[in-house]
Amino acid sequence: MTTRSMTTRPIRTSKLDLRLSPEAKQTLNAAAHEARCSVSQFVLTSALERAAETLTERHRFELNADQWEEFMAALDAPPRIVPQLQRLFREPSPFDAPKTT
Repeated sequence: MTTRSMTTRPIRTSKLDLRLSPEAKQTLNAAAHEARCSVSQFVLTSALERAAETLTERHRFELNADQWEEFMAALDAPPRIVPQLQRLFREPSPFDAPKTT
């Protein structure tokens, strides 16, 4: 009788095929061996980690102290007057329904 692990693995129903050079495959094999996991697990884990980094970079940015001060100064500064925007806001919107009399 076998007992199931307390942790459940997500069901994997999709497959990803990959073409690579013999050198790339050898590198992945060596890295997976070093990490003590299968090549598939190594590639999946590595790809998901990189994907998370990429997505985080699109939603979050970091500033050093000088950049932060410059950013805050820009936020605190009074708005610039842009004549083209003032004119644009005075004109009726093309999305406004024409007034009927």
